[in-house]
Amino acid sequence: MILTGPAIAEAVKAGHITIAPFLPQHTNPNSHGYRLGDTLKVFTRTPVDPRTSPPTRTITIPARGYRLRPGRVYLGSTVERIGSDHYVTSLIGRSSVGRLGLFTQISADLAQLGAVHQWTLEIVVTQPLRVYAGMVIGQVSFWDAVGDHIPYAGYYGTLSDPSPFAPHALAGGGAAGPSAEVNAA
Repeated sequence: MILTGPAIAEAVKAGHITIAPFLPQHTNPNSHGYRLGDTLKVFTRTPVDPRTSPPTRTITIPARGYRLRPGRVYLGSTVERIGSDHYVTSLIGRSSVGRLGLFTQISADLAQLGAVHQWTLEIVVTQPLRVYAGMVIGQVSFWDAVGDHIPYAGYYGTLSDPSPFAPHALAGGGAAGPSAEVNAA
């Protein structure tokens, strides 16, 4: 069951959901708008190899905005710290920017219980598009978790800057870190 906008606001007030800073004007009927931070990262070498940590370049978005190009993945982050120990968090795009050809979460839109931080956004565009730091770029919804609540304790749960992938997560070590098997290789 998804929380409505008023239920999200009440859960923030009660401390069951973190959205910081919380701006009431960004609350929608069943979600809350989140904003783009001021930093992007892009991979500087292709093809990207999931077995290594690829080099990235950091871009600070200037006041005049930054022009995104098709064919690249841009890693951004939310301005807000977002998450919950009580509800499952889902970060998705907004139809207003989607209609411009911008996708904010190309694969990892579902967050784990207990992860509270500024989320890394996986941004791609279908046409050249200018983005601005602080613009409302997506929305977050919260869902009831059924069953035992086991908080996430993995690698990605505390990162707050735009973070590329961790090779150990793809090598069978999971998000919590490399397994002994991987370390022995």
